[in-house]
Amino acid sequence: MENKMKHYIIQIFLLFICWFFAIPVEAVTKAEADKAYQEKKYQQAIKDYESLLHSGVSASLYYNLGNAYYRTDNITKAILNYERAALLEPGNSDIRFNLQFARSKTIDKFSEPDEMFFITWYKAIVNFTSVDGWATFSIITITLALIGFLVYLFVNRIALRKVGFFVSLVCLLLFVLSIFFAIQQKVAFENRNGAIIIVPTVSLKKTPVKNSVDVVVVHEGTKVNIIDRGIRGWYNVRLSDGHEGWLSVSSVERI
Repeated sequence: MENKMKHYIIQIFLLFICWFFAIPVEAVTKAEADKAYQEKKYQQAIKDYESLLHSGVSASLYYNLGNAYYRTDNITKAILNYERAALLEPGNSDIRFNLQFARSKTIDKFSEPDEMFFITWYKAIVNFTSVDGWATFSIITITLALIGFLVYLFVNRIALRKVGFFVSLVCLLLFVLSIFFAIQQKVAFENRNGAIIIVPTVSLKKTPVKNSVDVVVVHEGTKVNIIDRGIRGWYNVRLSDGHEGWLSVSSVERI
């Protein structure tokens, strides 16, 4: 019996040792990556930020990575990472500004079709903050709604009861809207179909064949939307100005 106990203890000890040494040690911290960037060691910063992204994505990491790429004059990679950051935090004004600034450095200047003003407003409201931001807002509003409802139920003064009832209704409405906006953003993120041209020059083809007729020539850094991935090795894409055509998968990187 005693020998069996010793055997079990040794096994548990060996398993613990194996588990301990199997724990991945993060080779770099965000502080170290930021320090490399501040010291203008941009290639090292790029390497560090990309290493950190393997452990988990975040808007700030993509944003900083985009900045590091911009400092090395890699505008295409800067745009790609700003786009990824904007997907996670669409309401971040710094990300949007840097993205627009980087886009201004590209060759192609395709104009986007005009939207109805209420669609623009709606998108601005949905993208006012991130999914996490809307989640936090929903918790605050449902808490206030509950407090307002309790005031309505248990306070004797008529004026306070009216205020409580009104607050609970308004906050309940805001709670529902914040959940809806968070779902909208989550769906948009999961169904994202954007991509960035990563080769110097490529022609959109009328059909997914190399010797097909050219539709339009596009350059690196241009954003396209993938509308069909059904043919192996090809994407059917749409430009912001409405042009559609086929591109080889290797000429773009998905956002």
